[in-house]
Parts: sequence; C-alpha cells; structure tokens
Amino acid sequence: MKLPVIKQLTQFIEENDEDYVLETIDTLENLTEVSSLKDEELDVIGELISNMYGAIEVNKMIKDGAPKKEALNTFMSRVLGSIDK
Repeated sequence: MKLPVIKQLTQFIEENDEDYVLETIDTLENLTEVSSLKDEELDVIGELISNMYGAIEVNKMIKDGAPKKEALNTFMSRVLGSIDK
C-alpha cells in the first residue's frame, strides 16, 4: 500500500463518490479471473485493489469524525503494525 495513492483516492472519494471506487474494485477483481494474466499483472491489480480498499477505510474514519491526516496516519500505522507481526 502506498500512502500517496491512498491519499489521492481519498481526495477523489471526497470530491466524487465512494461508489466509483467500489465499482472500480469490482471491475478489477473481475479482471483477475483472466487466465492469461501474468503474475506481475496480477500483482499490480492487487496493489490497486488494496489501495482502493485502504482509501475506503480512511474515508470511513473521516466520516466518523477523524481529521484526514489523523485517519491516514492511523490507517498506515495499522497496516505497518500488521506487517510487523
């Protein structure tokens, strides 16, 4: 997951609608079923999906009252904490 990408996607959600990102996730998940995709291509799609889910989670924290910067930092701390375990 990349914080700048999640930050950009969070901004996109704020300016538009979360549904756009959810529909994009559905589309990308469907693409992963293409049998001719190479592992590198699947990795890129997976990274995009992860960042989109991250942005949705950050947006949820913002809706729940957390300041944007705090929501981003909290989310990334959780991600890094889960990697360390």
